[in-house]
Amino acid sequence: MARGPEAGLALLAEPEAEGSLDGYHLLPATRADLLRRAGRRGEAAVAYGRALDAVANEAERIFLRKRLEGCG
Repeated sequence: MARGPEAGLALLAEPEAEGSLDGYHLLPATRADLLRRAGRRGEAAVAYGRALDAVANEAERIFLRKRLEGCG
């Protein structure tokens, strides 16, 4: 956060490429949040959709849906 959303996205590139966190909803949720903060709402919506596909907790699902709706 200190260096901005683009720096955060760069840090996510390695775990995404490794695939070691595939299926873990917080990886695409984090990506979505950073994309949203960077103003890249279309890409954020796609990432929120991926997070929703993987999340099991209803409270988190509600939160992610609200964020997705905020992407337009």
